[in-house]
Parts: sequence; structure tokens; C-alpha cells
Amino acid sequence: MTQSFLETWHSAATTALGLFWTAFWAFGLGYLISSMIQVFVTRQTMQKQMGEAGPRSVAMGTFFGFASSSCSFAALSGTRALFAKGAGLVPSLAFLLASTNLVVELGIIIAIFLGWQFVVGEYVGGLLLIGLMWFVIRLTKCIAPVEEARRTAQQSQGDEDEAEGDDASWRDKIASRQSWAMVAQRYVMEWMMVWKDVTVGFTVAGIIAAFVPQSFFEWLFIGGDDPNFFELLAQALVGPVAAFFTFIGSMGNIPLAAVLYGNGVAFAGIMAFIFSDLVVIPVLRVNAQYYGWKMALYILGVFLVVLVATAMLLHYGFAALGLLPTAEQVRTVIDRDFFALDYTFWLNLVFGALGLAFLAWKIARSGWSFAIEAGVVEKALFVLAMASYAWLAVGLFVGG
Repeated sequence: MTQSFLETWHSAATTALGLFWTAFWAFGLGYLISSMIQVFVTRQTMQKQMGEAGPRSVAMGTFFGFASSSCSFAALSGTRALFAKGAGLVPSLAFLLASTNLVVELGIIIAIFLGWQFVVGEYVGGLLLIGLMWFVIRLTKCIAPVEEARRTAQQSQGDEDEAEGDDASWRDKIASRQSWAMVAQRYVMEWMMVWKDVTVGFTVAGIIAAFVPQSFFEWLFIGGDDPNFFELLAQALVGPVAAFFTFIGSMGNIPLAAVLYGNGVAFAGIMAFIFSDLVVIPVLRVNAQYYGWKMALYILGVFLVVLVATAMLLHYGFAALGLLPTAEQVRTVIDRDFFALDYTFWLNLVFGALGLAFLAWKIARSGWSFAIEAGVVEKALFVLAMASYAWLAVGLFVGG
């Protein structure tokens, strides 16, 4: 019994590290692209283009969200700044949804762990989320406390503003050493914002892959990978409910989504789970601080409705086109050969060297600063991340 547990522990640790090793270069590439766009496209440019709800404003909110960070909390902060400075509610939420669902790095990670169908589902679904959000808000705008929320957002933001909005063109910025130093700074900040979520997410994925039997997933997500309508709807509801009580962000959720899919959860259930990064407890708390509880709960309700509807539409749309994926590529996640001498190895070396160079540049410019962010959630995530490192370190040396 003890030997069997130790072997499973070793398998869980190896799987978690292997999943991260597989995805490391994709994180690096995505954050490099994100950092460059954040430096070369300023928030002032975004604010000028985003007024009240209209096709152009919503389209610009979607585009600027696509060009922004995928970290949920950075996206929340950016959304508050836009909304507080006069952007409409719908364009602001379009920015938020796009910045967490339509970004490059998320698509790369999904392609690695789940396959191209899920990448298409992520991007098509992101646009559906925005369209349905606009529709639901138009139907329910009479109960949305918009002006009250804007006043609260302006108070919560205080004097925060971006000083980066100079008049230099993007061509001048690309040729500027100062701008590239800012890219390095943003790149390091991207990792600093997500390292706890990523650590916990990959560790949990490894534990679930190794320890949790398939029978549990069959019980939790009724109907398996061939459910009827009501079973499919139940799966699409279970996805956000399960995500609601976790602290794992969108990037950390992907390896766990691969484990769920490999254990028979249907396409709609997986897409609902992936889309649920904005309906988790930490995001609800942040929105309450930014806009007040009435608006935070209103946004939560809107997002829950549209993500379940989007997951269902995607499932039946893909089924009608004969594009529903199969789970063979992820069913044997714990049996993968993660550490082969292949393209992943060389890409990881490249982005590992890039990350170290950017970190050294950042430290040379502004020094080393590492502090646990205030708040119960961030402190809890830090403790969980440290516990994850301990679990992984011990697991690697037992049962092998």
C-alpha cells in the first residue's frame, strides 16, 4: 500500500513537471508578444477609441483586449481604468473578455494540451462570449448600476494613471532601447503575476491525473463524452461551479482541462471550464472592490449565463460540422514522454535564456523586488505555491 502510494506520488510529481516543461516555451513566447504589445500600444490610445456601446466601440474593445495581457488580474485592472475614464460598460467588458480569451499565449497552450479544435473553440467562443454579453446587457441594462459603479471605479482607482502615453510612434518605440527595457520589465511582471497560479495549476493537474480515478469524473460530469442535451447542460454548469471555488487562473487551468477531457468530460464541459476564469471567487472580490458588490454580482451573473450558452453553442455547432474532437491525445497524459530531446527542449533553452536576460536587465534597471501581495487570496496562493514546490521536490525522489 505504502509503495503504491509513493509510486503514484512520484508519477503525479513527474507529470506536473512534465506538463510545465511541455508548455514553458509557449508561456515565454506568449508573454513576449503580450509585453511588446503592451509597450507599443498605450492605454491612452485605447481610451480614445472606446466610447459607449456601439459596433465600433465594442470592436475596438475586443481588439485592444486581444492585444493585452492574459493575466485575469491585470485585465481586471485595465478594464477598471478604461471604465473609470469613460469607456462604456459593454466595450469595457469586451476588453476584459478578449484579454482573457483571445490572447496568443492561451491559444498556444491550448494547442499543446488539447488540440486545434479547442483553439478554434477558444477564439470563436471568445467572440461569442462578447456578442452574447452585449445582448444580455442590452436586455438587462435597467438593473445594471452603471453610474454608481463608475463612481466607485473612479474612487478605487484614485490617482493611478499611466505615464507611458507619450507621443512617440510605435516605429520610434521599436527602435528605442528604453522601450525594449520596458518590454523586459513587462515580461518579468507577466511571470510575477502568474507564477503562483501556474505552480498550483500544474501541480493540481499532476495530482488529479495520477490519483483521481475516472469513475469520479463520470460521477461529477454526468453523461461522459456522449451526453444528451440535459446532461450536456449539466456539464456546462459544473465547469464554472468547479472553477468558482479554485484560485487557478486561465493559464493554470489548461493542463487540468486536459486531464478532465482525458477522463471523458464532453467538449462543452471543457470549454465552460476554460471560460470560467472570470467567475472565480478572487475575481468576484476584485470586481466588488472596483465597482461595488451590486455591479460585481451583476457581472458575475452575465458572465455565467453567456459562458454556459457559448459552451453549448460551440458543442452543437462543432457536432453539426463534424468537428467534435476525440480525447485520445490526452487520455494517457501520465504516460507521455515529456523530456525527449526534441523541439520543446531547444525552444525551452531559448526562452529560458531570454527570461534570464530580461530578468537581469530588469534588476539592473530597477533592482530586485519580491514581495507577497496584500490580500488573503494572494497570501493563500503563495502558501499553496510553496506547498506545491515541497510536494514536487519530495515526489521526485520517492517511488521512482
